[in-house]
Amino acid sequence: MAKLTVRDLNVNGKRVFLRVDYNVPLEEKDGAMVITDDTRIVETLPTLRLLIQQGGKLILTAHLGRPKGKREPSMSLRPVADRLAKLLGCDVNFADDCIGEKVEVLANKLPPGGVLLLENVRYYNEEEANDPGFAEKLAKVADVYVNDAFGAAHRAHASTEGVARVVARRGGQCAAGLLMERELKFLGDELEKPARP
Repeated sequence: MAKLTVRDLNVNGKRVFLRVDYNVPLEEKDGAMVITDDTRIVETLPTLRLLIQQGGKLILTAHLGRPKGKREPSMSLRPVADRLAKLLGCDVNFADDCIGEKVEVLANKLPPGGVLLLENVRYYNEEEANDPGFAEKLAKVADVYVNDAFGAAHRAHASTEGVARVVARRGGQCAAGLLMERELKFLGDELEKPARP
């Protein structure tokens, strides 16, 4: 089943709204939240590096835990931004919100190849409700939509389904990231050619 992937896009100079799965385990050490397993971050690096090389302006969004619409400091994605910067070997800007004027300013200032990680999208109940108005607010910084969050893709939330719908309606492209492509290929192979005992 052919799907559009990041390999099929021209993202040079475009704002790429990239849904990633950074729901990583954290624990408190010496008063700071520390990532105990960065596998989910590492798995997105091929997609990120490809989009950076192509000159995209990356706006990453993710959820962390279940803050139930409240701003819970222990579920902030700030530690993820720090780890991602080390893994990529470049600056990763961090927005302390996922919508609003401050986010729009930061996204619009990104140079080609720049990376911005937005704060936990589940700080808003509208995310899990797939609220159309919230999806519109998220999509204000999106020219292109890429989903590389296989672990969250089955949920029709604002950042996984709503933003894609808004971008497509405006004529923008929506595609799978390399991690998503790999998982879909694996599933397709298992369904089409299952191993026989």
